[in-house]
Amino acid sequence: MSSANLTRQETAARSADFTVHSIRVELDLTGAPDPNRTGFPSMTTLSFDASTDTTWIDFIGESVDAVTVNGEEQIVDHDGARVRITGLTQSNSVTIRATGAYSRSGEGLHRFVDPVDGATYLYTQYEPADARRVMACFEQPDMKASYAFVVHAPAGWQVLSNQAPASTLIDGAVQTVEFAPTLPISSYITAVAAGPYHRFEGSWQRGEQIVDLGILCRASLAQHLEADEIMTVTQQGLDFFTDAFAYPYPWGKYDQIFVPEYNLGAMENPGLVTFTEAYIPRGAATDAQRAGRANTILHEMAHMWFGDLVTMRWWDDLWLKESFADYMGSHSSAAATRFTDAWVTFANRRKAWAYQQDQLPTTHPIVADIPDLEAAKLNFDGITYAKGASVLKQLVAFVGEDDFFEGARRYFAAHAFGNTTLEDLLIQLEEVSGRDVRAWSRAWLETTGVSTLRLETDADGRRMLVQTDPRPHRLRIGLYDLVDDRLELREKTEVDIAEARTPVDLPDADLVLINDDDLTYAKVRLDARSLVTVASALSTLGDALARGLVWSALWNATRDGELPAGRYLEIVRTHAAAEENISLLTGVLANAAFTLSHYVPESARADERAAWSRTTQQALDAADAGSDAQLSWARAFAAASAYDAGTADRVRAVLAGEGPEGLPVDPELRWAFLTALATVGALDATGIAAELANDDTADGRTASIRALAARPDAVVRDAAWTAAWTDTSLSNDHLDATIGGFRAGGRRDLIAGHDAEYFARIGPVWTQRSIELASRLVTGLFPQTETLELVDGWLAENADAPGALRRLVIEQRDHLARDLRVRAAQS
Repeated sequence: MSSANLTRQETAARSADFTVHSIRVELDLTGAPDPNRTGFPSMTTLSFDASTDTTWIDFIGESVDAVTVNGEEQIVDHDGARVRITGLTQSNSVTIRATGAYSRSGEGLHRFVDPVDGATYLYTQYEPADARRVMACFEQPDMKASYAFVVHAPAGWQVLSNQAPASTLIDGAVQTVEFAPTLPISSYITAVAAGPYHRFEGSWQRGEQIVDLGILCRASLAQHLEADEIMTVTQQGLDFFTDAFAYPYPWGKYDQIFVPEYNLGAMENPGLVTFTEAYIPRGAATDAQRAGRANTILHEMAHMWFGDLVTMRWWDDLWLKESFADYMGSHSSAAATRFTDAWVTFANRRKAWAYQQDQLPTTHPIVADIPDLEAAKLNFDGITYAKGASVLKQLVAFVGEDDFFEGARRYFAAHAFGNTTLEDLLIQLEEVSGRDVRAWSRAWLETTGVSTLRLETDADGRRMLVQTDPRPHRLRIGLYDLVDDRLELREKTEVDIAEARTPVDLPDADLVLINDDDLTYAKVRLDARSLVTVASALSTLGDALARGLVWSALWNATRDGELPAGRYLEIVRTHAAAEENISLLTGVLANAAFTLSHYVPESARADERAAWSRTTQQALDAADAGSDAQLSWARAFAAASAYDAGTADRVRAVLAGEGPEGLPVDPELRWAFLTALATVGALDATGIAAELANDDTADGRTASIRALAARPDAVVRDAAWTAAWTDTSLSNDHLDATIGGFRAGGRRDLIAGHDAEYFARIGPVWTQRSIELASRLVTGLFPQTETLELVDGWLAENADAPGALRRLVIEQRDHLARDLRVRAAQS
């Protein structure tokens, strides 16, 4: 195992022997605009107490140049990830001078040059363990310290960190910014950003507390920044969480910065939250996109308490921050902003992520066993986020909302600026509520799998509510009748179940909706009569949450092979155009496209694709001008056109401005249509270059890479394959684009020759590339073969491969096995 992959056992031993007081980090970023400068000077001084005379300090970079321990210089002993330190006493000061490397993978200190104006932008991203790519540190969450950053940067740049500047000195073309020390925080949530960012300012006040607010993005995106709405959501969030947690926001200022080539949705660095630029659309955006952005803003804000103020001791308890933040993102969106249907989106889309993850052979409890950092990296998944949030929603119902929030308040008060485990939270919740929350924890936090609920009739004619993987559920069953060809709610019945089979006294109804109001975490099946009903009348169901639960039931039955893919697509074609909730519509369109590629048998695929292409065009033409639905259907038509050369003339007409009235053909939509043309051979490299000349932006360059790689030529696809594996100059976004182009259009005839080579490459690439980029290659280029022979052979022959790599391959195998199983059942 690489020395970079820290284990739980060794980090626990280190934290037991050391108490960290303060860390001073000095970074020289003045050379960042010079593309020939691959690295930057980094000097870290760590002050700590020790009960042993030797340890290691973490650093990954170009070099470690000098080590001083208590004033005495030591010979540098650095293995590429750990700096060995000896001669420690009870109280120590260690200074490490090193050279960090500018990143193109989004890990550590990422450097980006804007093609629009040539400006250089920097930002950091660390979670779970990339702070060591910028500074020498104790890279584990339970060794908190006060951090003081000093940054040298070009004059005129915005320079930011977790705290506000204490002083700024300008000397000619260089500025030196010294930031105020932080309160105790973990290394992975420290942050630095620098560059000519555009800044929008505001403030929030509660009593005597005033919090300065900043919203930043690249200068070339400033015209697209919806700063007023972002500011409003931020202020609403601070109002909500201040009241809910009864603990004032503790981090001074609150900057939010949107950065390029970002690997995540966002990161909760206290005082300097980073977001992907995908939240700044360059053209039209649906309200579902804005709702998603608001949810993320509030998710990250919840982390200021859950995760930053109180932090898990080790990554086993990652859920202590992510599950809570995911729950709070939806709860506060619905309670405090205009996006009141946040729980509809959660029930239909967020939980779908959890259900998928929980059915994999690599599923894990919410409270997971995380032996090392590579395992931690892969556990930022649907279990930790969405399943965790789902069961917390159940916990709120179990203990009561007032007691839940009172327990959270006591938790913050007891453990502020400290580290915790599951037990610390359970103590507070049990004390406040008087409920046996440990039994709830054992049933939901410490087990795996998802129950499936359905109604059956036994031999005596009794109706039984049946569940797989029995667990305790409190749920509602909704009974709906067709009245004048519309579905109307008759009544809802509350039911408590814990066993595999539970008798229920339910009258007949046209639609029986198990888990109405989405109170529990479970997949549900529709009975035969209900399925017939929704096939004809789903779009007449007035309640958006109920419709979302029906859509979810249909989707889960399809991917489990119980509902034929053709029937699912028929229901989508019948009802999607009438779906008024834009978030539900977006999810349904994505699921339909996935079904076509994965679950429809080859013998039926051409007909189903043709029917879907017609549906997208008809719905696009029928949608209201300028509506979110029109934009969503246009995107679906663009995606469908990558599989249908017959739509090329219609696509060209849309690009020429001859599409439906009110449709905004913005850069994002233009590139989607152009890539579709390229995929079917209707646009060549010259045409792509001409479009890039008109849109030579970061997004334009990324899109052009994808379009070029998507051309249906074996030589082109071979070149994309080789570039993905060997061109280490590709940034994270450009690697994704290359992979996406290689796989575009489902053209197995062009790429199947690389199947065996994939399995020869993944082992070496795992050791040669960062885990972020290696993971993209392993998952993105996994071959969609017609048998499991190749992947099973690799797994059998590589039992000793790194655990994280095997996990990714096992998950991809399971996805492929599901595809093959579902298709075979219909053939």
